[in-house]
Amino acid sequence: MPEIPFDAFRYAHEHRDSVVWMSQNTNHLVPPEIVRGAVEEALRERRYEGYPYASGLPELAERVILDLGLPADSQVQISAGGTEALYMLTRALLHPGEEVIASDPSYLIIHKFIELSGARTKNLDIYAPPYRLTAERVAEAIGPQTRMILLIDPLNPLGSGYPESEVRAIAEIAHDRKLWLVNDVTYRDFAERPTLAYPYAPEQTLTVWSVSKNCGMAGLRLGGLAGQRELVRSVARYNTNDLGVNILAQVAAIAALRTKSGWIGGVRSTTRGNQDRIRSVVAGVPGTSLPVFPSQANMFVIDIASTGLAPEDLQRELLLHHGVFLRSGSYLSPTFGGRFIRASFSNPPADIERFARAFPEAIAALRTSGITPPKAG
Repeated sequence: MPEIPFDAFRYAHEHRDSVVWMSQNTNHLVPPEIVRGAVEEALRERRYEGYPYASGLPELAERVILDLGLPADSQVQISAGGTEALYMLTRALLHPGEEVIASDPSYLIIHKFIELSGARTKNLDIYAPPYRLTAERVAEAIGPQTRMILLIDPLNPLGSGYPESEVRAIAEIAHDRKLWLVNDVTYRDFAERPTLAYPYAPEQTLTVWSVSKNCGMAGLRLGGLAGQRELVRSVARYNTNDLGVNILAQVAAIAALRTKSGWIGGVRSTTRGNQDRIRSVVAGVPGTSLPVFPSQANMFVIDIASTGLAPEDLQRELLLHHGVFLRSGSYLSPTFGGRFIRASFSNPPADIERFARAFPEAIAALRTSGITPPKAG
């Protein structure tokens, strides 16, 4: 019988009560009573028995517009997570043979959606300073088939953030060349000075948002896109949730957005302290380093190429023997994934201390075992 491959996610979910979850950039710092109270009230009212209002609760759209700082007449399309919104817009706006300027590393699920539309990505390598796209490189990469620019800010997995001048310059390229600009701002609430692209290219920009990370609601699956009314409506024809998005997720999101100003500062403060602690640990382990520090998101990558170890082996060692779950880089970069492992840190400091003990021990154990890794990309 062939050996069944190890399923890290199945293992982690089966042991979720004892695993430190640093693998998916999930946020474990939002006061739980906020979401719990809203969901419990909706359950008592038995709102789950009926279909929700198909367009989404009106207050939710209002809260999203206010939270993002978009014009009051902007259109919000609600979806089952920001990922579904990305699928909708790639199917709606791209055609076979067209091209999207993107990066490597990146959130590669978007690249898959682009391919499903018949288009392709032109991936610009960014695993070197400044670890993000630049307007100059974007302009140079534009060809006759270019139709869209993908601007993820802050960037998953590196944690890189874009200064306002660069966001503006890239948006102006999109405006001048009449290209769609997808501004994925999932991690903006962790950044010091986030900048939306919308004001610089309103006719071309779709802002993709989510409450998975900032509001700690990844399991409730709620996000969407926002922009000028006609553009969003043109994308919404690919919406499969014609009977509405989970009502419990909607009421929870409203509660979180109503109160966010009262707790998001504490979340940011804790994540910054956590990344400082991780940095001190990495500095003490030969052959490991942080390409991007400080991160403007709630994650960054730990480069382990000089250790001669494979990220997949380190992921497994940390999970099975220490109960600490990080993500190997192959999920995020076809070229550089063999060099790094991704760590998210919007966790209680006690989780980070578990990592601090586990990381050097796991590296030492793998070195002693004599595992020979594949060549790094």
